[in-house]
Amino acid sequence: MALVAGVNIPDNLHVEFSLQKIYGVGPTQAKKVLAAASISTNPRVKELTEDELSRIRAALDRNGHAIEGDLRREVQMNIRRLIDIGCYRGLRHRRGLPARGQRTRTNARTKRGGRRTIAGKRRTVAKK
Repeated sequence: MALVAGVNIPDNLHVEFSLQKIYGVGPTQAKKVLAAASISTNPRVKELTEDELSRIRAALDRNGHAIEGDLRREVQMNIRRLIDIGCYRGLRHRRGLPARGQRTRTNARTKRGGRRTIAGKRRTVAKK
């Protein structure tokens, strides 16, 4: 596996898709990095020479966008700031609930976790 931006990128994928395994690099930025590194075809990572890998690393460094550790730290600092100032979004993050207005009466299972049964709650059958 090749090491790019502190991440082991998969050898068996094409370079364009393998670069997307780096946090903060999407399809558009991967194409821009390949163009900046002057790699015209889209070979697999295992077919790259060490010179081409170093050009890719340099293109990612020159790009100016935060990636991997820096981007994760920046996102966490933004969330921490919201929590510290006590705004609504910060409270939602603190409670582990959706922060962007989604409904929570039903759904929101990803944020809230699995369903918990409430003891003593029974459904009454309507009599005719």
